[in-house]
Amino acid sequence: MSEIGATGVKLDYEETESVAGAVDAVLSATHGRLDALFNNGAFALPAPVEDISRAGMSATMNANFLGWHDLTVRLLPAMRAQGHGRIVNCSSVLGFVTTPYRGAYSASKYAVEAWSDALRMEMADLNIHVSLIQPGSIETEFRRNAMKRFEQWIDWENSPRVDQYHDELLEVLRKGSASNPFRKPPAAVTKKLIHAVESRKPKARYMVTTPTYGVNLLRRLLPTSALDKVLTRG
Repeated sequence: MSEIGATGVKLDYEETESVAGAVDAVLSATHGRLDALFNNGAFALPAPVEDISRAGMSATMNANFLGWHDLTVRLLPAMRAQGHGRIVNCSSVLGFVTTPYRGAYSASKYAVEAWSDALRMEMADLNIHVSLIQPGSIETEFRRNAMKRFEQWIDWENSPRVDQYHDELLEVLRKGSASNPFRKPPAAVTKKLIHAVESRKPKARYMVTTPTYGVNLLRRLLPTSALDKVLTRG
């Protein structure tokens, strides 16, 4: 039995040159063929929206959305040429609702949702299927990496909310969803990814974790004011 391995290629969504180099390397190794693309790299910038500079918001959108667009459109010609392909984009429960202090991340995921919907319809007659995965809390280094971005971009000591930061907000941001009892391992996402890539009829959206299903139901049933109260309490 032959061994199944993987070859890593450097890819940084924030750098155009990195995206272009990764595309060249992959298509060279596969002789121009590509069956599936999974866009997944992203980071959060947890903070009140009023404390996020244009530069911080731009960095978030660049890594979480614009880099995905760049990579995808560079690879679409290969899928067109072979007559098929799968594109799977990892969104989030925060791609259809948002919560306080997650505005930048949610904005990027809302963009991914709209972009994926348009792309799915545009590619439908080309046998190129586009799916979204919408996870809730997953066991990764996401929260720790988010605080690195907070420290990089947020000048909280000069914020009009400085007292709030001292009293509670710093702790809230550091804690994130660490105590979420519904948190799932990465395998929960992988399971949905495999279906999206291998199924004859992949779904447009795959939800992951119980809270994602629950929040989706609540946003359909509750008026905005009531939903705001639920999401604010976390």
